Amino acid sequence: MSSILKVNTIQDTDGNNIINENANTITIGASGDTISIPSGATLANSGTATGFASISWQSSIVTAATHTAAAGQGLWLDTSSNAITLTLPASPSVGDQIIFTDYARNWATNAVTLSLNGSKFQGNTSPNPIYNTNGQSVDIVFSGTTKGWIPNSDDDVTLETPQIADLTLLVIAGGGAGACGQDADTHGGGGGAGGYRTSTQTGVSKGNTLTVTVGDGGTGNASSNTTGADGTDSSISGTGLTTITSTGGGGGGAYNQQAGRNGGSGGGGNGQGGSGTTTAGSGNTPSTTPSQGNNGGTGYMDSGNVGQRSAGGGGGAGGTGANATYNQGGNGGAGTASSITGSSVTRAGGGGGGAAQGNGSGGSGGGGAGGVSPGAGVAGTANTGGGGGGGSHWTGGGSGGANKAGGSGGKGVIIISVPTSDYSGTTTGSPTVTTSGSNTIIQFNGSGSYTI
Repeated sequence: MSSILKVNTIQDTDGNNIINENANTITIGASGDTISIPSGATLANSGTATGFASISWQSSIVTAATHTAAAGQGLWLDTSSNAITLTLPASPSVGDQIIFTDYARNWATNAVTLSLNGSKFQGNTSPNPIYNTNGQSVDIVFSGTTKGWIPNSDDDVTLETPQIADLTLLVIAGGGAGACGQDADTHGGGGGAGGYRTSTQTGVSKGNTLTVTVGDGGTGNASSNTTGADGTDSSISGTGLTTITSTGGGGGGAYNQQAGRNGGSGGGGNGQGGSGTTTAGSGNTPSTTPSQGNNGGTGYMDSGNVGQRSAGGGGGAGGTGANATYNQGGNGGAGTASSITGSSVTRAGGGGGGAAQGNGSGGSGGGGAGGVSPGAGVAGTANTGGGGGGGSHWTGGGSGGANKAGGSGGKGVIIISVPTSDYSGTTTGSPTVTTSGSNTIIQFNGSGSYTI
């Protein structure tokens, strides 16, 4: 038989209130008191408890693709059939706590993504945290507006809101130099353009520093019996970034039937005494996909008429160098256009071949023209990776006079495009910084670095 005790106040032996009924509120004990529940007793809650740091584990297993959590809940999340997006409470209060656990050990297959619902997580508003480790149990508490939700534990202690940026890259190596024109017998082949590569890389972590190396063009020279100098490689690398390396352009072919050199684009073959053609350099060396350049053109030889010999054009990023023909040096291969800076610009054209009477033109995109009877090759345009033009010596008879140098290759360039909202402003090497639409453009004409 149960008894009901109805009183306004229950006091201990010292006269202190233990239970006080006032305005429908019952206060147990006074400030400073300790309320003890005997061993073996159960404190049951059939209503709503407030002010207690407790978790109420839900009896239903969450399997739906979307679910909204409430503060104080413990949730079993079963992703056996699909991933789950768990929406956190709107307008949480400091101390609100949620625990969610991988019920069936499938999060590595189907992950759990948190929708922040206007709050921060680990101090950031994006990206949405993703938990994808089998068997994880995640305990998060709301700390306030500055840092938002913070994991008490999440097993892997990972920053679940990494700050990242997407980058678009253009990497062009130095162009190859045209070869020297020597005596009456030879005209120098045009230099190949520097290797031309583009890349779009997503999810690169902010705070990482990217090292930018811009390759020089090959130096033109008037040395006899020497192919044009190759350009040097350009590259960009850093933690979290797939390294991009573009190969320097191949130098033009020279005296004694020396072939054009291989490179990002190949150098053109020389024009020399004898008969037939001389070999051009191969482009896209080493091989990359997609191709970073093209082959040079072959030189033309005519033993019966010195004046008609002519040299091939160097390859360009967008086209093969033209073969030399009777009386005409080969044109340099065309470059390739890019709008990474906000407007279309063509770069990495091949150098033209030298000739006695009709020199080859430089390829569009900074290729230098070949020399003509007698004349030095024109240098490739700086920071385009254009190949240098081949030199021409022949004066209409005999072998007197100085050798005519091949043109130097144009220096390379590296351009980075990043959303302006992600631009850090931290650079070395004094790049040129501009904006186009919603992007900031960082152009390196020399080596340096950019911190994302």
